Amino acid sequence: MARENNTQVTEFILTGLTDHTQLQIILFVLFLIVYVATLVGNLGMIVLIWCSPQLHTPMYFFLSSLSVLDISYSSSVTPKFLTDFFRKKKTISFAGCFTQLYFYAIGATTECFLLAVMAYDSYVAICNPLLYLVVMSRRKCILLVTLSYFAGIICNLVHTVAGARLSYCGPNIINHFYCEGPPLFALSCSDISLNFFFIYLFVGFNMISTSLIVLTSYTYILFTILKIRSAKSRQKAFSTCTSHLTAISIFYGGCAFMYARPSSKGTRNVDKIASLFYVVVTPMLNPLIYSLRNQEVKNALRKFLKK
Repeated sequence: MARENNTQVTEFILTGLTDHTQLQIILFVLFLIVYVATLVGNLGMIVLIWCSPQLHTPMYFFLSSLSVLDISYSSSVTPKFLTDFFRKKKTISFAGCFTQLYFYAIGATTECFLLAVMAYDSYVAICNPLLYLVVMSRRKCILLVTLSYFAGIICNLVHTVAGARLSYCGPNIINHFYCEGPPLFALSCSDISLNFFFIYLFVGFNMISTSLIVLTSYTYILFTILKIRSAKSRQKAFSTCTSHLTAISIFYGGCAFMYARPSSKGTRNVDKIASLFYVVVTPMLNPLIYSLRNQEVKNALRKFLKK
C-alpha cells in the first residue's frame, strides 16, 4: 500500500516567489544579473588565482575551491528558478526534485566545512607564520577540501535517500521556489519525524562543529594580531580576516535563520527570502568580498589586466 501511494505523485509544483506578472519580470531581470555576476565573479577569481603565481598559496587555493563550490551550489537552484518565472505551472519531476535537493544540500554543507578550513588556514598563517607552508602543505590542502566534500556528500545522502523513500500521495504543491527539505517532506503522507530528526541532527552538528572551529581560530588570531607592533602588518592581518568573517557571517546568518528557529505556515514567505539570500545572492557576494578587501588580489588583478 505504501509503495502504491508513493507512485501516485510523479511531479511536484513549486509556488515560486510571486504570482504578479510585472513583479516577475523585474525579479527575473534582477536575479539573472545576480546569476551572471556569480558566474563571472567566481570564474574570474578562479582564472586570476590560476594565472597569478603570487596567489599560488594555500589561502588562495581554498578561495578558488570556494569559487568552484559557489558556482555549482548556485547552479543547482538558480537556472530552474529563473526559467520558472515564465511558466504558469512551475513543475519539477519527482527525481528532479530530489536531485536538486541533494546537490543543493551538498553545496551548503560543503561550504560550511570549507569556511571552517579557511578559518584554520588563517589561524596557521597569522599565529604560526614560520611553519605555515610546512603545516599547510599542498597535500594537506587537497585533503582538507576533499574531506569537506566528503562530509557534504555523506551527510546529505542519508536524509535525501530517507526523504525519497517516503510515500507522497498528495498534495504535491511545495510552498517554495526550489525543492527545500522541510516543505518537501511536509507533503508526505508517511511519518516524517525521523526525516526531520536527520535534518536537524546534521544541520545542527555541521553548524555547531564548524562554528566552534571558526570561533576558536579567530579567538587565537585576535590575540595574536593585538600583539603585533607594526601598524601596517596589523592592518593587513585585520583586512584579510574581516573578508573571511564577512563571508562567514552572511552564510551562517542565512543558515541559522532558516533552521535555528521554529517554522510555521506564517513564516514561509520569510523562509523564501532567507533562502533566496544565501542560495542565490551569497555566491555572488563571496568573490566581491574577497577581491575588494584584499590588496594582494587587487594587485594581481592589475597585473593580469596589464598583460
